[in-house]
Parts: sequence; structure tokens; C-alpha cells
Amino acid sequence: MNHTAEVFQPLQDDDPRAVGGYRLAARLGAGGMGRVYLSHTQGGRPVAIKVVRSELADDPTFRRRFGREIKSARKVKGAYTAELIDADADGTPPWLATLYVPGPALSDVVARGGPLPVEAVLWLMAGVAEALQAIHGAGIVHRDLKPSNVLLASDGPRVIDFGISVAADSTAHTATGTAIGTPQYMAPEQASGGDVTAATDVFSLGQTAAFAALGEPLYGDGPAVSVLYRIVHSEPDLSGLPERLRPLIARCMAADPGERATAAEVVEWCRRELGRDVGAGSGPDVWRAVAGPEVTVPPPAPAPDRTAAHTRPWTAPQPVAVPQEPATAQGRGAARSPGAAQWPAGPYGTTAPQRPAGPEEQRRRRRRVALIAAAALAAGGLVIAAAWTVLDAAWDGVRDRARDAAASGAPWTGVEADESSAPGDGESGSAAAKGPGPSTARGTDPSATSGSVADGSAAGTATPRARAYGPRSVDADTSLSLSDGKTREDRKGDIRFDCEDVGCALESDTSVFTLMFGEPGATYEHCDLMTAGQRSHRVQLAAASAGMEICVRHRDGDIALLVVQTKSTAVPELAFLNADLTVWHAKKD
Repeated sequence: MNHTAEVFQPLQDDDPRAVGGYRLAARLGAGGMGRVYLSHTQGGRPVAIKVVRSELADDPTFRRRFGREIKSARKVKGAYTAELIDADADGTPPWLATLYVPGPALSDVVARGGPLPVEAVLWLMAGVAEALQAIHGAGIVHRDLKPSNVLLASDGPRVIDFGISVAADSTAHTATGTAIGTPQYMAPEQASGGDVTAATDVFSLGQTAAFAALGEPLYGDGPAVSVLYRIVHSEPDLSGLPERLRPLIARCMAADPGERATAAEVVEWCRRELGRDVGAGSGPDVWRAVAGPEVTVPPPAPAPDRTAAHTRPWTAPQPVAVPQEPATAQGRGAARSPGAAQWPAGPYGTTAPQRPAGPEEQRRRRRRVALIAAAALAAGGLVIAAAWTVLDAAWDGVRDRARDAAASGAPWTGVEADESSAPGDGESGSAAAKGPGPSTARGTDPSATSGSVADGSAAGTATPRARAYGPRSVDADTSLSLSDGKTREDRKGDIRFDCEDVGCALESDTSVFTLMFGEPGATYEHCDLMTAGQRSHRVQLAAASAGMEICVRHRDGDIALLVVQTKSTAVPELAFLNADLTVWHAKKD
């Protein structure tokens, strides 16, 4: 009987919460190659994430071989294999993702219920042999076929972990003197260090089938050296097997690899032997009884709080005193200052009720004060930039009008056109009130600059709807597009990854960046404020760790938030950044 609690274990303190952009929901198990976790695709389909252990991950030879085997494993599309859907041999650490199989391992089924019926063993052998055909057809030798690498789904067995063991061969294990594979299920040539071929997997298939029929390894347990010696120097004892299975298992376990049955011959033999059972329907019934009911797969792991906060409206915090602009003769200064009446329910509104502030509230207030200070600095820069724009436009208007007056011979009593003059309370200062003229045609209305940011987004407007695009990866050969949230297979997107200069960085021709420090949970308002006066089109990634947030402002007004998930910058040629992407698209006219 399968129980969900037995299959899905909670994550421990030393388990990662995300790998390669996949959020982990539970631990499935651990083995010689690493740990296995449950996760889900963006569409909610369960996947198994295998994370390679650090001893292998630190070996560059392993990474190269692992990368080659991943490319081959992607070609395997057998009905009885757990398809490889994603992987990263250069990740920190390396990992791969296969479709999750909702069924127990053969080793667990036998441990709980004892040997399988003959019909179930024949179904097992046929399915595993068909899986080997697909694996060998992709140029892969499994090398570690054993009961724990065969999962029993309700519609047949599934072979897992192909394309991993071969990557580890001749790499990390040579330093410790161990052999890749499990001793009880190795072939003689594998145990003695000979050539490993497709026939090697067939020998392991015979041993796996014998385990299913006997309830124990055919060559017994004990020290690995003793087991390997028996495999190399003695014939297998098949007397304890059901008579119906002996001929086929004997063919699979011939000492000479050339005399062993092929995977195709195993499939044909089993189907012929099961012919009458398949017609009567008893074979599938026996299999389903062995596999047991499917377990209930836990739902996808919830997004961290910082991700959930991206789409929540920012609630009004405690009132904060903000320096006011000096009031002008026209009385516009107070109306334009942050916190004034034209900022209803905005981030610095003054209607929030007073309440005692605890430690958490004090931390939030300190963060808001820091944001306000940064926003004030940015606003100051914008005021200066806007004033200079208005002055420049007004001065251009003055010169145009002086030139027109000189050409017509009419007297002109405006501001003297010398480099020391500046528009003040005279004609140029009131040009906006007089209606369109040379200065307003070339410049802007000074009153229109208050309460706005450089890209034209006005304070107090509704927050754009967030679009969460999920994990996105970018490296030296790709880029990110903010308009559709896609990863482009070229360098023409809005956000590029660069490691050519000193250190790795994100750069853009269309957008500016701000690296957010402090507690996570940046919202649209945070990013809008912190990027309003930003001019940097490049952000260094040396300080960007997992969970770090990067705000982005596109020149068209889009605001984006990158939440770093995985970063690898140790080897520039293999460097990459994986981050969750959320974009608030500005409304276009």
C-alpha cells in the first residue's frame, strides 16, 4: 500500500528551496548520485529534480561528460522511460528534471510485499527491455539498472536515471577506488573494468528480474568485493526461480556478452509468453495489483512572499513627514509636494491610523524612510533636470523672438539676449500663462513637471497590472525581452548578460537598473520610485545572491522586477543568471 507520507518527505534545513528556477515541494529520496526532489512545471505537471552531489559537481570532467549525456538523453522518448525535460550540467550544482512517475520503486514494492507473481515479472521485463531499446537507440548505456531505478506506474514500469551513471564513469569515482553502479546488479565485464555495452544493461535486467521473482539479489548480499567476485567467477544459481522464467533470465545473464539476448528479443519472448494472459486481461490486472494505487501528488510549492507581494497593491503606511517645496507666488508649491492632497491613498498618504509600533513595524518604517530619502534625491534631480529643460526652452524662445524683432525692425523690450541673463519673473517666466508661443512650443509647461517622473508616469495613477513570467535564464548567448517576457536566442533583447569585462553584469540599451538591498518584497511602487532618476544601464552581479531583487525601468515606461534564483559566474564561458521575472506594462496611447 502506497502512502503519500512515505513517498513525499518534507524539505530539510539543508535542502534548497529552488533549483534551476523550479520551486521544490518535497524530497523524494537520495542516492549515490545525489538527492531527488518533487517540483512542477509552469503548467503544473509534476517533475522529479535530481541534484548531483558536490563531490561529482566539483569535478570538471564529470560536468563535461554529464553535459554530453544530457544532450543524448533528451533524445530518449520511450513509453517506459521517465522523459528528461530539463537539465543544466553547468549549474551550481548540476541538476536534471524528468517527468515524475506516480509509482513506487520496484525495490520498495518487493521489500513490502515480497516476490512478484510470474505474470508481473514478465510484464516488468517486457517494459524495461522496451525502455532499454529507447535508451540504447539514443547511444546511451544505463550502467546502473537496478530495482530502485525501476518505478512501477499503474500502466507499466518506468526506467529512470539513464544518462547519469555514464557521465560519472572515469571521473570522480576513480579518486576513491569505487565503481559506478550497484555491485549486486553489475555485469561481469563491468565489475572487472571491461568494456561496457548495451549487453551490460541486459545482464542487469536479468538480475533485476531475478530480484523481483526471488525477493532478494541473485548473487546475495554482503561486502561489495565478495559480491563482485561471485559475479565474475561463478555461474548464477537460477534454481530458486520459477521454472517459467529460467530460460529467459539465463539468456540475459550469459557470461559472454555476445551470447546474451538483445532487448528486442526479451520484449518478443515476454509478449509471446504472456499472449494468453494479455488476451484475457489478467496480465494488466496483476500488474495493477502489484503497482498499487497511485499516490496523491502534493501541489506546487507556493511562491515566496516576495513574489506574492509583486501583485499586491501597496497599502498605505504610517504618515511620514516629507520636506515641502517652497511655496511660490502662484501658491503651487504645496499642491505639488509629496503627501499633499492630490496623492489620494498613495504610498505616502496621511490617512493611516496611528498604532503602537512593534519591532517589525519599526523595521518596515526604516525601509520606507530609506525609500523616501532615495525618492527625494531622485525627485530633486528630476526638478533640476526639468528646470534646466524649461530654462533652455525659454532661452531658445527669447533668442527666437529677438531675432524676429531684429528682422522686422520693430522694437523689443524683453529680456536682454546675453549669456548672463536667465528667465525670471519677467516675460519668459510667464510664457506658459500667455498661451502657446516660441518658448512653449519648444519646451514644456513648468507646472506639468511637478508630480511626474522622467518617463511620463504620473504620481497617483493606478498601478499597472503585473504579468508574472516565472523563471527566466539569460547567458552570454541569450537575452530577455520585457515586452513579452521571453528569453531570446540572441543578444537583441532588452536585458543582456555580460561577463567579458571585469565581473559579470546585466546590461541594456533600453532600460536602467537598480539593485535593491534590504528585506525582499519590492512592489511596483518600490521599483517605480527607485528607478525614476536612475541613469545606469548596467548592474554588477557580484553582490547579487539568491533572493536579491533588481528593479528595471524600460524607456517606454514598463517596470520590471528580477528576483535572482540561481547565479553562476565562476567560469565566464559558462556563466548564467536565472531569475523570476515580473513586468508591469505601461499603458500605451
